[in-house]
Amino acid sequence: MKIAVIYFVIGVFIGMGMSMSHSYTLTGVHVHINLLGWVSMGLAGILYYLFPAAGESKLGKAHFWLHNIGLPVMMVGLTLLVRGNTAVEPVIAVGGTITTLAIILFAINVFLNVRATKQ
Repeated sequence: MKIAVIYFVIGVFIGMGMSMSHSYTLTGVHVHINLLGWVSMGLAGILYYLFPAAGESKLGKAHFWLHNIGLPVMMVGLTLLVRGNTAVEPVIAVGGTITTLAIILFAINVFLNVRATKQ
């Protein structure tokens, strides 16, 4: 949850900066950080809290680290791209691929390790 909150703060600051400058070139970065950072990581954190077996599994740990490596790499690359540096497209592809892999691992983890608890 703590890393999700960090993404939330970053996303809000980007949004506030765009609003103050009236330049919305970082909209894609703002949206991705809020959705894949704040919302997705926040929901994963809640799920891992409610279902500790999923959070403590190798899949849970792999998801967490890959997500938090891939997303910043992708967002730095996207920031540079929208500011005119087209040479960073491979960086975005690598970050996006790592993030996608993380989300696939998360989905597998949910299906394998999230079960209804007995009352």
